[in-house]
Amino acid sequence: MRRTLPAVPAAMAAAAALALLAACSPDGGGGADRGTQPPGAAADPSDAPAAAEDGAGQVRVVAAEAGPAVLPGPDAATTAVQASAALVEASPVVVLADAAESADPAALAPATARATDLGVPLLLTAGATTADGPLAAELARLGTTHALAVGPAAEEAAAGLDVEVVTDAADLPRLRAAEPVAGTVVLTTGDPADAAALATAAAAGAVVVPVATGDPRAEAGVVEALAAAAPTRVVALGEEFGAPEVLTARVAAAATGVQLPGGGQLVLPGKRYVALYGHPGTAALGLLGEQDLAGAVERAQDLARTYRSLSTEQVLPTFEVITTVASAGAGKDGNYSNEVDPEFLRPWVEEAGRQGVYVLLDLQPGTTDFLTQAKRYETLLQYPHVGLALDPEWRLEPGQRHMEQIGSVSAAEVNEVSAWLAGYVREQHLPQKMLVLHQFRTDMITDITTLQTGHDEVAVVIHADGNGSQGAKNDTWRTILANAPAGVAFAWKNFVDEDSPMLTPEQTMAVEPTPVLVSYQ
Repeated sequence: MRRTLPAVPAAMAAAAALALLAACSPDGGGGADRGTQPPGAAADPSDAPAAAEDGAGQVRVVAAEAGPAVLPGPDAATTAVQASAALVEASPVVVLADAAESADPAALAPATARATDLGVPLLLTAGATTADGPLAAELARLGTTHALAVGPAAEEAAAGLDVEVVTDAADLPRLRAAEPVAGTVVLTTGDPADAAALATAAAAGAVVVPVATGDPRAEAGVVEALAAAAPTRVVALGEEFGAPEVLTARVAAAATGVQLPGGGQLVLPGKRYVALYGHPGTAALGLLGEQDLAGAVERAQDLARTYRSLSTEQVLPTFEVITTVASAGAGKDGNYSNEVDPEFLRPWVEEAGRQGVYVLLDLQPGTTDFLTQAKRYETLLQYPHVGLALDPEWRLEPGQRHMEQIGSVSAAEVNEVSAWLAGYVREQHLPQKMLVLHQFRTDMITDITTLQTGHDEVAVVIHADGNGSQGAKNDTWRTILANAPAGVAFAWKNFVDEDSPMLTPEQTMAVEPTPVLVSYQ
């Protein structure tokens, strides 16, 4: 798995994923009376001008706010202004650079280095600058009196601004550096156009975390970095990070530092699962129960290993545990389903987590509904590596009995489960969970076109689990694919005794689309 760059101070990460500025240093001189102190360090009060007592000459960063800010851009100059507005409350001095240089970190490096050394915002001129444009408005908000223009293009473009423009840092007034606000994190996809905004992040004492995909849950290194940063405020550069409410939940989960088997906090994409299906201690219900816990872990790991050379994605061993077992008798509760005590399964769940095995809790609810049974196992679903599987074959209407007909469930009932599961993940700040829907006939999930698959916290997988000849299984596969809604992935089941013949790992991986989950029963 590709790992992202670790979190680094913004001053060290302000260009091109963002190590370039670490090698850049100012070219000497400078009117900000900072001596040899690093950017963001407090200056000696005796060096400040007399007017500093009433706030003049003081750079101030913005205090923490509730929830993250997503700065949409869409261009480097706009993003630079937005970052300044989000991170800096006041700054009598700014550095200006030509917006045309923003696509080239090397060209922008002198301005970036100067801004990070001074501890002030870096803003970009965009062609002819007018006194009523967004740049001028931001300078007025900051209370800026002086701008250090780096390069002739920036100097020319700044001529219309209501500030004193200088080209030599020695001509700047002395500054009192900002006191950084702890816990501020800036997220970037690593777009070179973010360099100016990241230089401004340095003035705020922020930590920069590169997130190549825009989803902070996607990579192990990002999860580690956010956990270490313990953010109290997040500013994200670019629409790739999604809506603020989506980013809020993602950051809250990532900041826990919890990792799924295989790393990161997303079950999909980028991972493939190979599962033993069954019930602990009951060999008749599948391969999982043919050995003890230690043996099941070893068997699942061995089975996953047979797929690793065939897959470009990570292959993870998995338990699919029949958690509520369809019953011929009504039982004390009258629902024709035997609900296993969560404490009986807890040792299996905990050992699976220690051994890097993902777990799916499979529900066969009888005449009760899936949501009622799912909530019964809430304490097991609190484990980050535990997902859920719904088996409509064993969902009965009143008066029906198992083995007399194939059961079914409405998409509306499944939607209730997925909405509850997504909310539970969000409230508990958990990694994404897999929700598997077993299906081998189209009528097993009614109104399937209304299935909700857009919950960010849940990855929906339709599991084609019919058995028999490969011709019949492939017909089922194609029918399920043709009727599935958008936004789902697909799984395949190999029956050791019932398939004729059972596919080899090579043949299973040749199924199109390639299954993200392969289970063995």
